Amino acid sequence: MKKLISILLLSLYLVSTTEVYQLFKIPTLIEHYCEHKKLNPEMSLTAFLRTHYDHPVKDGDYGKDQRLPFIIHSTPLSLVFTINQGFTFETATYHFSPLQIHKIPSKDEDLCCKGFLNSVWEPPRSSFS
Repeated sequence: MKKLISILLLSLYLVSTTEVYQLFKIPTLIEHYCEHKKLNPEMSLTAFLRTHYDHPVKDGDYGKDQRLPFIIHSTPLSLVFTINQGFTFETATYHFSPLQIHKIPSKDEDLCCKGFLNSVWEPPRSSFS
């Protein structure tokens, strides 16, 4: 299914952006050659192509001649994308370095006096007693 969708999208793209659509006019070329062949049975295919493509002339069937493939070239579909002037695109590379672990003691047994934590909330004592 993906292959079919890919072929379809590629075909649509080529037909709309190039002159591949001119190939769809080949049946018109064959019909026009048959008309000329009826008028002049001795006309070869190369003479027909030379008459219409090498040195085209304005004759009675000029309107039909203009519908032949690769006679009139048109500008293919052009898709243009613009970016706003205020738009900036920056790439940044982040290099994360490993963190260095510093152990901070939460409680140092050597600096704490016994009973210090219990006496913090007591009012100060006077030293004159």
